[in-house]
Amino acid sequence: MFIEPKHGYGTDKGWIEVICGSMFSGKTEELIRRVRRAQFAKQIIEIYKPAIDNRYHEQDVVSHDENALAAQAVESSVNILLLYGGAQVVAIDEAQFFDLELTRICDELASRGVRVIVAGLDMDFKGEPFGPMPALMAKAEYVTKVHAICSICGDVALYSYRLQAHPSQILLGEKESYEPRCRKHFEEGMKGHV
Repeated sequence: MFIEPKHGYGTDKGWIEVICGSMFSGKTEELIRRVRRAQFAKQIIEIYKPAIDNRYHEQDVVSHDENALAAQAVESSVNILLLYGGAQVVAIDEAQFFDLELTRICDELASRGVRVIVAGLDMDFKGEPFGPMPALMAKAEYVTKVHAICSICGDVALYSYRLQAHPSQILLGEKESYEPRCRKHFEEGMKGHV
């Protein structure tokens, strides 16, 4: 479990926190939990998400459990810096869908004294590092990897297995398109796709 840092609140010390894992692992739920704690502490918060992700809502960040927070949907990561209005906390959901510039944007915000909370898939449907997530994890002061439960055996799942054939790395979907799988059942499933 992530223990929120005691340093930094109300000071000029910024940092980056990354929440990563497979689909259905609770990444957005954890981001929402951290943001709500910051709201309780009466901190100024800005929340962003990629405009491409409109599965649940055009603007809001919404978890699979339908918990939601108002957010700004942006086309590219540079818009986050352009829209930044002096918040103490900046939360970014579905970071894997952003361009690689996101790492620099998060770095710059942290250097300005902002607590940056980023959530996203660490691997794509092929089990390969996804978008800016590897670089964000390398730059972050805190990384939390959350896990789902394998839909085949109930073991710890760290992969997002794509149920339908589609060549693109990005395919927005939910339970009709993906299921969480453990290493064994992910590898078994991928053999069938070759």
